[in-house]
Amino acid sequence: MKNLSGKVAVVTGSSKGIGAAIALKLAEAGAKVIINYSGDQGAADEVVAQIESNGGAAYAIKANVSSKEEIIRLFDESITHFGKVDIWVNNAGVMLNNFIRDLTEEQLEKQLGINFKGVFYSLQQAATKLADNGSIINLSSTVTRTIFPTYGVYAATKAAVEQMSRVFAKEIGARGINVNCVLPGPTGTGLFLNGKSEEQIAQLAATNAFKRLGTPEDIAKIVAFLATDEAKWISGQSIGASGGMA
Repeated sequence: MKNLSGKVAVVTGSSKGIGAAIALKLAEAGAKVIINYSGDQGAADEVVAQIESNGGAAYAIKANVSSKEEIIRLFDESITHFGKVDIWVNNAGVMLNNFIRDLTEEQLEKQLGINFKGVFYSLQQAATKLADNGSIINLSSTVTRTIFPTYGVYAATKAAVEQMSRVFAKEIGARGINVNCVLPGPTGTGLFLNGKSEEQIAQLAATNAFKRLGTPEDIAKIVAFLATDEAKWISGQSIGASGGMA
């Protein structure tokens, strides 16, 4: 069902993983999609090509979301290319696990920059540039509801995004814009699988009700629904997408 026809969506960090799945699902629902990437142009171009081969419209824009100037450019270039932005999905993120005592300043700053500042800068721009009656979906994480050693700073950045989203939902609601967070659990992406042993992956997969890892498509379906008019009465919410993990 093309329930996003006529809409324009921007998905940050959408050259691979959950972001790519979200971009493909939004395009399938009829939206024109901006594929944002920071380094892998080839992967971004592949997502664009896949959307276009399915009859959709997409365009890739390189931008580092931790930079205010680049977020401004991403918004402006998206509007220049497709005429407006109706849907903004903050998917770009980085997870650098370490015990709090051992986390380096570089690891701290990178997670604060991408996970928190990237969302903050985009909300600032959305306040005036997102189309009326639009939708904002911010990707958080189920680790905000768990207590996993080594996830302290990553979880803290995501918890900050959830609280900021709740506040922003009330600040921008008068324009008909809803703001929500989606909290994936363990999902089979490069970001999640990197550095984990098969035993660790199996243990984490066993923590949910279905005893499997989530898929990027599991998350994309929820994001796509939240972008529709049918979800307009949902705002300021943090929606778990973890198969009952937490």
